[in-house]
Amino acid sequence: MRHIKDMVEIKGSYLEEHFLKYCRYNTRSDGNSQTIPTTPGQVKLAKRVVKDLQQLGLQAWYNEKNGFAAAYLPANNTKEVTALGFFAHLDTADYPAENVSPQVYPNYDGEDIVLNKREDIVLSVAEFPELKKLVGQRLITTDGTTLLGADDKAGVAALVSALKTLVDQPDILHGPIYVTFGPDEEIGQGAKHFDESQFPIEFGYTLDNGQPGDLEYETFNAASAQVDIKGTPVHPGDAYHLLVNATTLANEFVASLPDDEVPEKSQGHQGFIMVTNQESTPDHARLNLIIRDFDKLRFEAKKQLLREITTKINARFEEKRVKLTLKHQYSNIGDKIKKNPYIVELALSAYKKLGLTPNVTPFRGGTDGNFLTEKGIPTPNLFNSGNNFHGKYEYVTVEGMQLVVQTVIEICRQHFKQSKPVKQE
Repeated sequence: MRHIKDMVEIKGSYLEEHFLKYCRYNTRSDGNSQTIPTTPGQVKLAKRVVKDLQQLGLQAWYNEKNGFAAAYLPANNTKEVTALGFFAHLDTADYPAENVSPQVYPNYDGEDIVLNKREDIVLSVAEFPELKKLVGQRLITTDGTTLLGADDKAGVAALVSALKTLVDQPDILHGPIYVTFGPDEEIGQGAKHFDESQFPIEFGYTLDNGQPGDLEYETFNAASAQVDIKGTPVHPGDAYHLLVNATTLANEFVASLPDDEVPEKSQGHQGFIMVTNQESTPDHARLNLIIRDFDKLRFEAKKQLLREITTKINARFEEKRVKLTLKHQYSNIGDKIKKNPYIVELALSAYKKLGLTPNVTPFRGGTDGNFLTEKGIPTPNLFNSGNNFHGKYEYVTVEGMQLVVQTVIEICRQHFKQSKPVKQE
């Protein structure tokens, strides 16, 4: 970690202890569940976090209705400063998460790590060259059988540690701070239930993925599409002018999509249409697609293309064979955040103070910030310092998480000094 004059002392042992503790909770979310949150492990972790925060003397609570844990740290001065919000999510992705056993390497030497000798699972420097940058740091990995959970328990542990630091060091002046820990982010459900009326904040930041210095204030506009195709099955020996093969129509639909607007050929601000699933028989076919684009006009054009393909195929038949169902998922947060540049400038000023090199980049996906922004709380994403999320090669360092804590604290300090209220348009 850089030694910078204004850096606050962060207790790495407390941060590591709580991260390891949180990782051992199985909080894998379940898109097929109808409960809120979708899995009981998320409730257990949320209540554990609340208990840890209450032990710091904070107001902390668990909302049984929406599965959110939250805490409030009041201002430690009389200066009028608008409240800040920080968000991390409790759940992990769709990958084995039972009996997580984190492995700690106190002084990583930059070499390959055998995660699981029996299964010959190796965290390879050749495959993951970013490891070379972590020589000498305190590295935490999986044991090769599960994910680690750094997405987003690194963010959770960092927020808890940031609050402890602010409580322990009252000379760090700050305004009112709200932190929340939400469920079901990985399946795009949790923040939909967030009750913004209980949090008088004008803006906030998520700590979800990314490396120190990353700042993401643009996300995709996103929609899903379901295409149902009705065929007329007839014995192939008698099929002449009678058979309507739903599989053939499904293949035609897919072939009509643009060849170059697919994930494997897009990057940066480029969007795409992706077929995520196809099931078909001559009688019936179903396609599931996702539509993504940063630009709203191009996003709408992609949806219109699907409508035109549907119309074109249906025009050949007396009855409608193809039914298209479009569903909006989330909107680009950049459209609202750009109207409030202070939110981005505040984060960048904190990065500069900490000596971090800013890396402003579009987030090629969605975060809780999408739903929070739609609810009137513009929320870009910072970082949590983890790597190789959602799988057995996931890792993070204690030093990386300390930088997350430093960033949260520095944002609070800079906001107090600048004391510029944000007025949303």
